[in-house]
Amino acid sequence: MILPWVETRLVVSLPKKNYFCCQILNPLKQLLSFVHKEFMHIWRDKRTILVVIGLPIMQMILFGFAISTEIRNVRFGVFNPKKDEVSLKLVEHFNNNNYFTYTEDITDPNHFTDYFKKNKVDMILVFEDNFEYKLTHQGKAHIQVLTDGIDPNSSTAIANYANQIILKYQQENMIQAPCGVFIVPQIKMLYNPQMKSAFNFVPGVMGLVLTIICAMMTAVSIVREKERGSIEVLLVSPMKPIYIMISKMLPYLVISAFIMLLIILLSIFMLGVPMAGSYFTFCLISLIFVIAMLAMGLLISTMVENQVIAMLISGMGLMMPTALLSGMIFPVDNMPWLLRVISAIIPARWFISAVRKIMIEGLDFVYIYKEFIILCFMTFILLIISLKKFKIRLE
Repeated sequence: MILPWVETRLVVSLPKKNYFCCQILNPLKQLLSFVHKEFMHIWRDKRTILVVIGLPIMQMILFGFAISTEIRNVRFGVFNPKKDEVSLKLVEHFNNNNYFTYTEDITDPNHFTDYFKKNKVDMILVFEDNFEYKLTHQGKAHIQVLTDGIDPNSSTAIANYANQIILKYQQENMIQAPCGVFIVPQIKMLYNPQMKSAFNFVPGVMGLVLTIICAMMTAVSIVREKERGSIEVLLVSPMKPIYIMISKMLPYLVISAFIMLLIILLSIFMLGVPMAGSYFTFCLISLIFVIAMLAMGLLISTMVENQVIAMLISGMGLMMPTALLSGMIFPVDNMPWLLRVISAIIPARWFISAVRKIMIEGLDFVYIYKEFIILCFMTFILLIISLKKFKIRLE
């Protein structure tokens, strides 16, 4: 019997298990191996880890604790000619408040501004003569509240707090008094009676701009030499490391001086911020601060190997602490003690404080010698550390 022709085909089929391994598991293993390799590269780069993880932590801490609209630790002095019972009770009422601390008993009304210039007080209460007699017999007595108007936000907050305390004292202690008996507070803000915000922000912006620009310029300059390989030429030259650093700083010092000139001209002629003090003193403190920031940039350049990390550290790494902890926006006295300690090592804090005293208050060098000495010390330390960490040999 002859069977009909049957066309047969050879079908090769792989087992389902082998097909799953070839089409899914193997590509997945390759993908995971590449992901693992990238994780290892990132983990080996400690500076990248520090930037990626450290910056968010620093931002949360700074924004969480430094940003505060509350006014704390307000030091106040009192001018009270008669020291009668009512005025003394009102002063005690202020001192018992958590926001105010009594520090000065003022006897000479002609030296009110000296207490602000020497940073002894944040507010002065001035009782008029015969305060209690006028309050009980005439139904009205005046008390003047003097604040430092350089920071209009803080001054306004202090004045509002003082008004609330006076009103509360009057409500608690004048219940049995005849109708119409009340205390009239008179607010006066020294140095900035118009409450212009530019008086407060312009010195802070000066410090912030110079911090970022100066540090970034010198930080990128040496790192650029490393990336291009031209650093080898500098290292084999007969120049000493200190001369290399000075040669890197001087051009940027001239550029920074030009930037400083532009900033001060814009501040005076466009923003209306006065220069009440000495131009020489202002230029001297600015020069020290610029050199300190250039040295900061050199220090950053000795620790990193590429321009991106240098710009991140000199830009974001310095911008936020300077903006939040230098007193540019928020008063340093309102911060927790740990942040106050950290703010003390930020050069911009002392520069901004000195510029406000020179430009707005018109103070002489005698009143900013503390800021000047601190900035000189910081500049010296930064230069020494930068010189020590400058590598004279390629690794």
